[in-house]
Amino acid sequence: MAEATPLRMIDHTPGEIPLEDFDVSQRELWSENKKMPYFERLRNEAPVHYCRESETGPYWSVTRYQDIMEIEGNWKVFSSDPVITIEEPEEDVELPMFIAMDPPKHDEQRKTVQGVVAPANLKLLESTIRTRAQNILDGLPIGETFNWVDLVSIELTTQMLATLFDFPFEDRRLLTRWSDVATGSPETGVVETEEQRREELYECLAYFQRLWAEREGEDYAGNDLITMLAHGDATRNMDPQEFLGNLILLIVGGNDTTRNSISGGVLALLSALSCHKDIGWPWKEAIAELIAHDPDLVFFSGDQIYEDVARFGVKRSPLDMAALDYLRKWYLLGWSFGDLLK
Repeated sequence: MAEATPLRMIDHTPGEIPLEDFDVSQRELWSENKKMPYFERLRNEAPVHYCRESETGPYWSVTRYQDIMEIEGNWKVFSSDPVITIEEPEEDVELPMFIAMDPPKHDEQRKTVQGVVAPANLKLLESTIRTRAQNILDGLPIGETFNWVDLVSIELTTQMLATLFDFPFEDRRLLTRWSDVATGSPETGVVETEEQRREELYECLAYFQRLWAEREGEDYAGNDLITMLAHGDATRNMDPQEFLGNLILLIVGGNDTTRNSISGGVLALLSALSCHKDIGWPWKEAIAELIAHDPDLVFFSGDQIYEDVARFGVKRSPLDMAALDYLRKWYLLGWSFGDLLK
């Protein structure tokens, strides 16, 4: 007897699917950005939900803030060990990392490296971050399409991650590759097989073991992540698997989340600053954020003339009416951004 085809959530609205058939782990919901209505129904009707069957097996979903906070704070009942992901670890490749540990070991290892992103250390890096961001933006092509993710989000993030690791700058894109490999799978196209993925991660380990060997001596002075791990009481005696696990944690945490934040932040900002048919111009939160950055220049894109703002419609002809429509939008700009333009 043939197995039943799994229900594709993306082919239905949340209200069409019985709660017992909900599976919010399906990849398409995330890649197509269709997940939020499903989570909304879970929060309203089943804040603690059990999925009986999925690509990775059964799992629980907890979707209300207070419940999540209570679980996060109760590690004795809701342990992070051995994994914090929905997938079970491969039996032959266990990679312990402190994010998937419970106290006291979690706290001790985390404390070893948290100084690298402490406010005082970030303050020291502020000038470097600003200079690199300026150089990257100044070097972008003009008048042609380019890949923002690769040229800006990934490049800036990888440059700074190389600094935090004191990693050879000319090899910095290896960090990007290892981050992709660590979070990828044959299904994503990042690697062709699990064997390839494993081989590349062990190449990462071998590279960092060489750096560790250079920095583990008592006379070596450094403020980078590898030196911190090599000299920390809670991390200096890690076995290779645990070292690799924590490397992946630090690389992915520093690279993947940051580059996504840069790209997502720009996308959200552009969305906030574009014309909205119902409300006309940007939300006050977006303007307050812009003011906090004290920009030297505010640019008003002329393409706003093609959009329907605040339900006034678009005037393209005759010429005098089109000019008045454009002028009206300039007034809207001034009213919205008045505090910023002072």
